[in-house]
Amino acid sequence: MDRQFVLPVRVYIEDTDAGGIVYYVNYLKFMERARTEWLRSIGFQHYTLLDDDFLFVVHRAEVDYRRPARIDDELRVTAAVERHGRASLLFRQQVVRAADGEVLAEGLVKVACVSRAKLAPRPMPDNIYAAVRAWCAGGA
Repeated sequence: MDRQFVLPVRVYIEDTDAGGIVYYVNYLKFMERARTEWLRSIGFQHYTLLDDDFLFVVHRAEVDYRRPARIDDELRVTAAVERHGRASLLFRQQVVRAADGEVLAEGLVKVACVSRAKLAPRPMPDNIYAAVRAWCAGGA
């Protein structure tokens, strides 16, 4: 799990609650964006996967909230593939304040591969699985 994808994110007022800190569910949204951009970085986009009767869906998410992010903070949201199989991916993710490197939230997100038509588990198409393996090995 040495290799990480990093997505820069800025906190806007719409991301915060009445106290001016990032609302807890928005950390999950930031993590989703990082996984989506990671997928794009290895050559795939969610909407094109639909053509292959294939979807990634979140199966499980665990998040530890450590410190609050505030309006206008610059964040780095990471996505690292901790484990990969033919029908699932386990991501370790962090939301880090860019200014001081403090970890604000971290989580494990298991993403399952399912068929679009039946929403039943299915293996990833060979080209996606090969791209995931290449990225994890330091390529792509």
